[in-house]
Amino acid sequence: MRRARRAMAPWSTAMLAVIALFPSLAGAAEIDGATLSPLWGVPFAGVLLSIALFPLLAPHFWHHHYGKVAAAWGALFLVPFAMQFGVHAAVANTVHALLGEYIPFIMLLGSLYVVAGGICLCGNLHGTPRLNTGILALGTVLASLMGTTGAAMLLIRPLLRANDNRRHVAHVVVFFIFLVANAGGSLTPLGDPPLFLGFLKGVEFTWTLRNIFPETAFLCVALLALFYVVDRHYFLNKEEELPLAQDPTPDSKRLQIDGKINFLLLLGVLALVLMSGLWKPGIAFDVMGTEVTLPALVRDVLLVVITIVSLIATPHSARSGNEFNWEPILEVGKLFAGIFLTIIPVIAMLKAGTDGAFAAVIHAVSDSSGKPIDGMYFWATGILSSFLDNAPTYLVFFNTAGGDPATLMTRDASTLAAISAGAVFMGANTYIGNAPNLMVKAIAESRGVRMPSFFGYMAWSGTVLLPLFLVMTFLFFHV
Repeated sequence: MRRARRAMAPWSTAMLAVIALFPSLAGAAEIDGATLSPLWGVPFAGVLLSIALFPLLAPHFWHHHYGKVAAAWGALFLVPFAMQFGVHAAVANTVHALLGEYIPFIMLLGSLYVVAGGICLCGNLHGTPRLNTGILALGTVLASLMGTTGAAMLLIRPLLRANDNRRHVAHVVVFFIFLVANAGGSLTPLGDPPLFLGFLKGVEFTWTLRNIFPETAFLCVALLALFYVVDRHYFLNKEEELPLAQDPTPDSKRLQIDGKINFLLLLGVLALVLMSGLWKPGIAFDVMGTEVTLPALVRDVLLVVITIVSLIATPHSARSGNEFNWEPILEVGKLFAGIFLTIIPVIAMLKAGTDGAFAAVIHAVSDSSGKPIDGMYFWATGILSSFLDNAPTYLVFFNTAGGDPATLMTRDASTLAAISAGAVFMGANTYIGNAPNLMVKAIAESRGVRMPSFFGYMAWSGTVLLPLFLVMTFLFFHV
């Protein structure tokens, strides 16, 4: 699903040790979100503010200690939680966050990062506005076929290499996040985790393609057209040219792809994701109340196998040509680990519905007669998905709208379309709205691109995306 963290071994070892010492901690402890004060959301807010402010105020400290900062916020939640609700509840909920959400996510994200990082387009592309727009359009289409993470990891390096002789590149990466890492994944359950959860709940595989294609086409075409105008402006600016003797990536006689075996491995990753959703043998293992199904276990083990095969079988020239390194996945892993842990009480309060701290949000999506307001579903799902995990946010509003897939796909199709569009499209509002966002940013920065800060990026999304979302609200969702 969408959370990450690299340092899993110490956590896993600690969990096993606790279970061995305290075998009575056998069942999960459900948190009653209705009883939680909004103060329990402070550690989560602390993680977000740390990601936003430390790179601006103390960049050197942040670069070397961001993992410790994320861990500190996690401890600030976990220790008081254990003191108030007991060690049982603290350990059980941590295990659930790790086994039920974090480990599956980091396995998928890590395998895609390694596999896509082994595919290198050798030779030189010249980053003209037309070529850049073409790459973004290709990635937008691929995102619904291979997931936003897969498409982003496949194309971000060729795009950066094509523009390595240009001074202004940050806007190219920002629009790449808007399109490839988010909006493009809205047409199939393979595109983004919320839609995959809807598929598992009974929504037909082609439903999103048939029902939110107009919204997707409007947003993507508008973004591509706007990007072309912005990129052309920078490209024609005389200050665009770097004072370099030659392009850092020299021209070759022909373009070629190195590391082709990774295309097969990429198909293997996609097949495993589908398998885990379609194969239902009815076998599951209970780990402190967290159900780990056999398909999920098989998927994660085979993802590790695919990752190892990619590392062994990929020619060294492919990874060196991509300047492959582990820092981007480590950064995403550590930061999202803190997010996954501190988000536990926030999700619990959201699931409490009208009895929890988010009661006003739940009430806002329906009128006085109980009829759903599609525009409010679009914005409520989207805004929360911009800062929370969009997968559980999607499920909360899916259930708020009735939870019956047959009804939601027919009579209430416009409401389900609003929920789906909000969860996928508005993941582009912040760096943490969708996992590939932060990873693309990290890869770009590792290649020397000066990316906008957390708030700087939100200035871009607020200027470009929010007006488009407002227009979409009146065009496609009643208010």
